[in-house]
Amino acid sequence: MTDTTLHVGGAAPYDVIVGHGLAGRLPEVLGESVQRVAVLYAGDLGELAQPIVDGLVEHYDVLALGLPDGERAKTAPVASDCWEALGEAGFTRSDAVVTVGGGATTDLGGFVAATWLRGVRVVHVPTTVLGMVDAAVGGKTGINTGAGKNLVGAFHEPAGVLCDLSLLATLPREEFVAGLGEVIKCGFIADPVILDLVEATDPADLTADSAVTRELIERAIRVKIGVVVDDLRETGGSGGHPGREVLNYGHTLAHAIERASGYSVRHGEAVAIGSVYVAELAARAGSLTPGLVERHRAAFGRVGLPTTYADTSFDDLHAAMKVDKKSRGSQLRFVVLDDIARPRILAGPDEADLRAAYDALQASGTGASR
Repeated sequence: MTDTTLHVGGAAPYDVIVGHGLAGRLPEVLGESVQRVAVLYAGDLGELAQPIVDGLVEHYDVLALGLPDGERAKTAPVASDCWEALGEAGFTRSDAVVTVGGGATTDLGGFVAATWLRGVRVVHVPTTVLGMVDAAVGGKTGINTGAGKNLVGAFHEPAGVLCDLSLLATLPREEFVAGLGEVIKCGFIADPVILDLVEATDPADLTADSAVTRELIERAIRVKIGVVVDDLRETGGSGGHPGREVLNYGHTLAHAIERASGYSVRHGEAVAIGSVYVAELAARAGSLTPGLVERHRAAFGRVGLPTTYADTSFDDLHAAMKVDKKSRGSQLRFVVLDDIARPRILAGPDEADLRAAYDALQASGTGASR
């Protein structure tokens, strides 16, 4: 099957290429002016990253930097270590960064690229479903602090994104399924065909090499491109549309759960839980029918994602949600739906509704169901 090129327009246009065996296309994306390339890869992906490094060595001076796994990479000390390594290697503004890994790697690597000499080129090679459909596309970079997730960051669009589907073959099943949380989210906020595909496909057939998986990934990327081109810096949409904030559907509670769990709950799992929560919240605010709330539970649950959570008290999660990037002053803001693909902002919901929605989230079991 041929590669699919999805173009991201705007002030700094680039392409997202979806296909198989894409490592050989890195030099054309990096460009001829680059002399040095730093490959930042998740520490447990050394074998996966080595062929990419070997291919780049033929064209550039290459600095390979292994990172801590997962969210442990997204800290100021890790970023500082990367800056020091770039400085020692003499990286200039004409050089580049390549990231190889999941969303945490692209977030951290993108942030390093955004801040080194106030910005150098970065190309993302995501190795997870989550990285392909979410973190690698759109120019958001960031690291975590003790106060919360992604609270320090920058907007820095990549020079390109290579979504090599063959890299998903080694992805553990639980990580693959977690990535589907962001895919299904895109179905609810913008593309109902995603939901139809998920509901019509045997979950066992959602594999790295299936045509349905490829279509789901490409559709989710198209959703994100359509949103970020219109609202790159999350300043708000037009005509009452939430703009880029819509991509944070389910994320207000999700980020609070991730932090409370010490990031043992995967991002996509937390997004599934958070999406069910805001569906319950929207129903209590009178904008979403019980049938669509149940469709949330069914769609996420069908692929094996959690739809209940009871490991943390509401008061603790409520306090964490107040630090969410969408909050304004002391007022919480949630992306909710009036219908499938009809998102809006719900600002300052009643605390009784917030608690009732969380009670409903706990009602079907205890703990994050798997």
